[in-house]
Amino acid sequence: MKLNTRAVLFPLAALVAGAALWAAEAKAPATDRPDPAAYRKEIETWRQERLTGLKREDGWLTLVGLYWLKPGENRFGSDPGNPVILPAGKAPGVAGSLTLDGKTVRLNVEPGVALTADGQPVTPGMTLKTDAEGKPTVLRLGSLNFYLIQREDRVGVRIKDKESPTLTHFQGIDQFPIRPDWRVVARFEPYKDKKIAIANIIGQVADQASPGAVVFERGGKTYRIDALEGSDGTLFLVFGDKTNGKETYGAGRFLDTDPPKDGKVVVDFNTAYNPPCAFTAFATCPLPPAENKLPIRVEAGEKKFAGGHS
Repeated sequence: MKLNTRAVLFPLAALVAGAALWAAEAKAPATDRPDPAAYRKEIETWRQERLTGLKREDGWLTLVGLYWLKPGENRFGSDPGNPVILPAGKAPGVAGSLTLDGKTVRLNVEPGVALTADGQPVTPGMTLKTDAEGKPTVLRLGSLNFYLIQREDRVGVRIKDKESPTLTHFQGIDQFPIRPDWRVVARFEPYKDKKIAIANIIGQVADQASPGAVVFERGGKTYRIDALEGSDGTLFLVFGDKTNGKETYGAGRFLDTDPPKDGKVVVDFNTAYNPPCAFTAFATCPLPPAENKLPIRVEAGEKKFAGGHS
């Protein structure tokens, strides 16, 4: 079981690439029936590594803004009249501009503004990379960093602040009690050339490849979740259940698995975790498709983030 602290983006390729941000792993017991004490320790370790990843100075708790660029010049700075608004007190009123031409964005900075691009001084009119090109160009100004994201035909600016109030006041996430019965050994049913329509929280829809479904039994009934492709053969599950909007985040949760082996895959709902959208209004998370909304209560994994969205 990998602790996949993926930067949840859209399209999915960018989402999977974000796994390197946290890079922590927690190995689940390999047997179908793990030793209870060892299993509890594994899940507690997983949870601690999850929190450590969330509290990184470039993690999702630092996200403070997302602005979609319009064609032409888009000024950025702390002046609320700018198309791209940086936090008050963190930047000059106008720090520079981002000029959008098609999907190409050029940067210009006002004289005297100590802005860097990937740690280097900026050059007038330089072109910035978006996350659709792999690693985006990261601009830094004091405690802020910001970069371009591309979602279908839209290009936006995602802004993070390592001194954000959400990070500063973060006190953890409530969890359901660890229940070994929610660690299920599922059957993996591979698909051939199947795509699933995945919507994101800003209303865009894209077809994503599904390598197969995980199928499991509970209470004498059979349930299935269509998986998305993770990295290195792993599976990424975006699912909903009857706790959503009550004990858990309303738009569903995520779960990662190790690669299927011999037609089976361990699906451990004790490691179900909140998407970035549970912590901030400025993320673009994928939502569970209808076929992944389980008609049962999954009382395992992370609960709602108290300081987030319902």
